[in-house]
Amino acid sequence: MELRQLAYFVAVAEEQNFTRAAERVHISQSGVSAQIRQLERELGAELFDRSARTATLTAAGAAALAPARAALAAAAAVGQAVGDVAGVIRGRITVGMVVGCTVTPLFDALAAFHRAHPGVEIALLEDNSDRLVQGVRAGAVDVALIGTATAAPAGLEALTLVSERLVVAVPPDHPLAHRRPVTLRDLTDHPVICMPTGTGLRTVFDQACAAQRLQPVIALQTGAADAIADLAARGLGVAVLSESMAESYRDRLNSHVIEDIDIPALLCLVWRAAHGPAVRELLAHARRAFGGGRGLPEPAAAGDDPRDSRASHPEEQ
Repeated sequence: MELRQLAYFVAVAEEQNFTRAAERVHISQSGVSAQIRQLERELGAELFDRSARTATLTAAGAAALAPARAALAAAAAVGQAVGDVAGVIRGRITVGMVVGCTVTPLFDALAAFHRAHPGVEIALLEDNSDRLVQGVRAGAVDVALIGTATAAPAGLEALTLVSERLVVAVPPDHPLAHRRPVTLRDLTDHPVICMPTGTGLRTVFDQACAAQRLQPVIALQTGAADAIADLAARGLGVAVLSESMAESYRDRLNSHVIEDIDIPALLCLVWRAAHGPAVRELLAHARRAFGGGRGLPEPAAAGDDPRDSRASHPEEQ
């Protein structure tokens, strides 16, 4: 029995899908399947019921999950203990990021962290915000950049990097192009193009509509702001974006703040309160990269720089 087999087993159990688990551990699906089959032969029992579309744990698999997690945690603790004594941080850290998001300070933080701690392997995982939050809570993701409607998802620590109003963006010849103010009810007369469910921007929009008991027609959904803008520019509907997103398309779309949506769309860095030295050091680098933002834990020996938010707009909040 090998640690990697236990890691693959835990990944499949948490993802309930061999393909997603393979993406998470960065090997082929066939490789994951083969290693788990080998583990099952060694244990003398099947760990997963493969008859349905999702991979569900058998009774034997459910019994094995907690000990497998404990074994992986113990192995990681060995490395951390030696690293603490030697003053060297080793291991692996998984950073989550909303799909299509380009935030320069985060990349700066990762580069600085890599230079300072070359013994730590960095894995970057793109997904929508809801799944990233689930990953952080489950321990599969160490730190994640997410779009959200709440400053701190329940049970997690968070730093808000961007807080913006939602806007409607339409071509210059659209009936809403020159209307002031624009309200949610105005949008119900037109098909809407927006982010998919599970994204922070969509959560804000849905909550605002529910509060007014409005049911706009969601004509098209895509996780890329460029695609939303292109579809709106072609007259297929009105785009719902954040202020900084819409600013990038002002050459072809007129945008107006949706006056009666008071909840801002937030871009946040989230992590669990209990974390190891690698996460602590990455957060210290993030603090410096984002200019000493409030909410990050103070590093052991790091000064606060003047705030300098250089985050570009998230493509998928």
